[in-house]
Amino acid sequence: MARVALVTGGTRGIGAAISKALKAAGYAVAASYAGNDSAAEKFKSETGIPVYKWDVSSFDACAAGVKQVEADLGPVDVLVNNAGITRDGAFHKMTLEQWNAVINTNLGSLFNMTRQVIEGMRARKFGRIVNISSINGQKGQFGQVNYSAAKAGDIGFTKALALENARGGITVNAICPGYINTEMVQAVPKDVLDKAILPLIPCNRLGEAEEIARAVVFLAGDESGFITGSTLSINGGQLMT
Repeated sequence: MARVALVTGGTRGIGAAISKALKAAGYAVAASYAGNDSAAEKFKSETGIPVYKWDVSSFDACAAGVKQVEADLGPVDVLVNNAGITRDGAFHKMTLEQWNAVINTNLGSLFNMTRQVIEGMRARKFGRIVNISSINGQKGQFGQVNYSAAKAGDIGFTKALALENARGGITVNAICPGYINTEMVQAVPKDVLDKAILPLIPCNRLGEAEEIARAVVFLAGDESGFITGSTLSINGGQLMT
């Protein structure tokens, strides 16, 4: 029987690539999303992957959502915490709403989602948790104190949870993408991309969502069982740690 993988924010961008790659690798995949119904339905019709709508910043919504996924597909073996938002602004002008929205969605969701599946993983002695952090959680980014703080928190969450569950067959790892060729980056003006972003990347190109997805598939597999608490940087050499 196929293992079940759940990808948050799994219908667009990096998340969509992850969902499709896991399905191609033989997993029974569920993709959650927050609000773009038309994009989610398009993704579902194109891929055949079931989609589920809930707010990952709400513990109760995550509990209900995971319960439905497990009723439909079975216990979750692989959890990819990918959902995230930005609410950018210089810190001296940042509102409490901007701070809370990003912290609750990008960091709080890791608790909200992982708490729903960790006991089952521990009982079955198997689990794979992959948290999608960011290069900006490693180095910081102007105008993103909230985002950088949340993504750095994702890395700390990963390491501590990995320590707690390493003996139980559960691995917990983080991936930190750099600039990836998604809708968000494509919206950046070309002159800004060419003059201010690409020169920072030794590979001299944007990453592709499929490159992140392939790393997730590897970390989800049996062959990666000795990798836990790790942070994998996929950024074209922009930041080497």
